[in-house]
Amino acid sequence: MAAGQLQVLVGTTKGAFVIDGDSGRSGWRVRGPFCDGWAINHLAADPGVGTLWAGGGGDWNGAGVWRSDDGGESWEVTRLTGGTIDDWAAQDADFAKMVGWSEAALPFGRDFTQIWSLTFDRGALWAGTKPASLLRSRDGGRSWERIEGLTDHPSAPNWDGGAAGLVLHTIVTDPVDPAKLWVGISAAGVFASEDGGKSWERRNRLSNAEACGHHHHPAAPRDGEVGHCVHNMVRAPGGGDLLYQQNHHGVWKSADGGRSWEDITAGLPSTFGFPIRVHPRDPETIWTLPLNGDMAGRFPPDAAAAVWRSRDGGKSWQAQRAGLPQEACYFTVLRQAMAGDARDPAGVYFGTNSGSVFASLDEGESWAEIARHLPTVLAVEVIEQPQAR
Repeated sequence: MAAGQLQVLVGTTKGAFVIDGDSGRSGWRVRGPFCDGWAINHLAADPGVGTLWAGGGGDWNGAGVWRSDDGGESWEVTRLTGGTIDDWAAQDADFAKMVGWSEAALPFGRDFTQIWSLTFDRGALWAGTKPASLLRSRDGGRSWERIEGLTDHPSAPNWDGGAAGLVLHTIVTDPVDPAKLWVGISAAGVFASEDGGKSWERRNRLSNAEACGHHHHPAAPRDGEVGHCVHNMVRAPGGGDLLYQQNHHGVWKSADGGRSWEDITAGLPSTFGFPIRVHPRDPETIWTLPLNGDMAGRFPPDAAAAVWRSRDGGKSWQAQRAGLPQEACYFTVLRQAMAGDARDPAGVYFGTNSGSVFASLDEGESWAEIARHLPTVLAVEVIEQPQAR
């Protein structure tokens, strides 16, 4: 990418797309689909060298991670598990030839069906799977190891899947200490490691259990813990371990790295939503996109879209609607489908299950649709090159 250029990476049910923008965050151009039409659940990048990764798969292809070293123009896949295509091809030479299949040992057999999350940090590429496990690659995604300390956690036999299955969908790293990381598993909760993944602590404790006694939803907090169906989680900038999560039943804040959680949902129109985003420089500024409820359709309340922003760490919330559809809006925004850039003012981006991508270049004050008619958007990530001085 040229200096100042920005790319919005989009994972969909029918492959990956790249939306290129210029240094002014305009002139958007959509490229794709890539990755042979695989369902792409998440993407990651190493902007320093221009490498992109896309993770996904399913019952047909098995799980794999695609890699591009030319800004998304070409891609190659490292398959990690097998799928139905292998069963068919192994029994039909003509079909195998048609799809370009050849027999090969896959490193994880049939242990999982999809890659659900990707994070690149200081030379390590992390991946979360369905069913939930954590993988790490130290060679850019060419080979992988399973983090057995999480797989073998004493609570693992009791992990329950959410509506999408038992998925490890969020991986959060620490910008200073590479040994610290957090993961979110639906519906097993938040787990943290401070030794590079060797050991893990389950962190779902409420800061004030009495304050949540009035909730009767099946996913609500109880027994002194936040509900285990965490939907998305982010770490705030700065030296502390300030975390925010959008849960199946509310928005939560932890000032101690997840050891205790405070309910900050008051002021939002519902307790249900999927993504959450934190400002790249201000730890008290966060965005989320509430939906009307898990059993009520999972679309914006009153069918009028709004991103809700807090400037005070969740004490108060304001709806941001300018440029978003305010009538007959029934889209859903999924857990990994909101991202941002680090410009000033910061940009915020989200994708919908109706195939649109919206962008705000003024921290949510106004919105514009920068892509439409894509397949169902599963993930949005943003990479950018520093602007020329």
